[in-house]
Amino acid sequence: MSFLELDHVGKHFGPTVAVDAFSLTVGKGEFISFLGPSGCGKTTTLQMIAGFLDPSHGAIRLEGRDLLAVPPSRRGLGIVFQSYALFPHMTAAENVSFGLEMRRVSRTEREARVRAALAMVGLAGYEDRHPRRMSGGQQQRVALARALVIRPSVLLLDEPLSNLDARLREDMQIELRQIQRNLGTTTILVTHDQIEAMSLSDRIVVMSKGRIEQIGTPQEVYERPASAFVAQFLGKTNEFAATVDRTSSPARLVAGSWSASAPAGVSGTVTISVRPERIGFGESGLSGRIASRIFQGNQWLFQCETECGPVIVIRPNNGQPQPAQGEPVHLAWLAQDMSLRAAGGAS
Repeated sequence: MSFLELDHVGKHFGPTVAVDAFSLTVGKGEFISFLGPSGCGKTTTLQMIAGFLDPSHGAIRLEGRDLLAVPPSRRGLGIVFQSYALFPHMTAAENVSFGLEMRRVSRTEREARVRAALAMVGLAGYEDRHPRRMSGGQQQRVALARALVIRPSVLLLDEPLSNLDARLREDMQIELRQIQRNLGTTTILVTHDQIEAMSLSDRIVVMSKGRIEQIGTPQEVYERPASAFVAQFLGKTNEFAATVDRTSSPARLVAGSWSASAPAGVSGTVTISVRPERIGFGESGLSGRIASRIFQGNQWLFQCETECGPVIVIRPNNGQPQPAQGEPVHLAWLAQDMSLRAAGGAS
């Protein structure tokens, strides 16, 4: 039995379909991210799990029981919002303690659990500090401690790191994943940040226009995108048309001056999708010219003009000489590093 199950859940606001036929099973202790652009339905789905919105149809079950029949305050879920939603007049300890007070936990146990929760997020000694005297990262930790101190069955995170600067956000991603793994808390994160989703998740649910585009591990959705949307939303990708040449034996997949053996079952015109970091410069391959090159510290980013249109290439900064702007090049990649789909269809 799955721990948390969403079964064809949908939400309509009048004629507008915010979420359509959303089905997902989540294992106990799993970290799931809902990833997609603004307006794709990810926060609406999270709010239906939390009980802040009622589904228009479908079922949500937690350990086999109907979660929709349980009021939000009794669902036992921990929630961290984008704004943190801390009480400004309360100290860090009082903020963390609030949920335990509502559950009528004894004062002795409450104080012990609050101290432990703040220590867990690296805020031991900050018990008496008010939010206004804390940095954004410290406030985020208080919000996380408040959600975890009630020992939730599921932790719901609604873009909790989006207000932090880039360096602090990266540090908090590492800490959040470590805390989640140590506690084994089932966690669902809403984010529009692809790197965040891939860094934290066991599985990612990629969403677009209220529907699920793909569910898979970070590596699966990145390496084998199920649709053009997934390929383009998760990082950079190059796409160009190729045709299958059946006049040769064996059949060849051809794109300009590049060709490779055609996979079984592939025919007609297809779209090739290749990530920039999987393309190299070689003696043969797709003919092109370096239109520009950009040094990014740990890597070089090349914009190439080719027979099949513009192609982006990313190569590591390993101290080796790199092609200069204007230099002719040949682009090559391995068959296992590309995805194919019928022109206009899924891979």
